[in-house]
Amino acid sequence: MKSFFDGIASLFVDFLFVPMDMLAKLELTNWWAANILNWIFIIICGAAMVYWIKQLNIFKANNEDEQDTTAHSFLK
Repeated sequence: MKSFFDGIASLFVDFLFVPMDMLAKLELTNWWAANILNWIFIIICGAAMVYWIKQLNIFKANNEDEQDTTAHSFLK
């Protein structure tokens, strides 16, 4: 049974975490390159938020949005 868990540990440490180890080493030399994936996600989330707010404004301008402040019928 011990060899089974040692195999799982070897899988993660020797194979699956290799990209994380490379990023950790890269961060010591170039912080921007190591965090490029984070910057890409931030840009995508920012663009999605801008799109969402524009769509909300379109529905608000057409008076198509229902702003019911009660979440449940028992709050009325």
